[in-house]
Amino acid sequence: MNKSDLLAAIAAKTNQSKVATGEFLDAAIAVIEEAVATGDSVTLVGFGTFKAAARAAREGKNPKTGEKIKIAATTVPRFSAGAGFKAKVAAGKVKKAKK
Repeated sequence: MNKSDLLAAIAAKTNQSKVATGEFLDAAIAVIEEAVATGDSVTLVGFGTFKAAARAAREGKNPKTGEKIKIAATTVPRFSAGAGFKAKVAAGKVKKAKK
């Protein structure tokens, strides 16, 4: 499912226009990004938590040359699924459709 599919599904469930739904979704994503970027976490009970996590500096390897390289420490976004979301996915018996 891509963003257009998601917008169409949300618009159908809420009886809103795709334009209004798109504005809402864009605003929600922006608020989550801003909060996580400033070090806050965003918890949606039953769905999950978005937060920032520190990744330590480490040594990697250039796949072409095999040369060792240093990878700098950084902060990355993380998502932890909530219990309700995990239960829904486990009960769904997900099968990929052939395209």
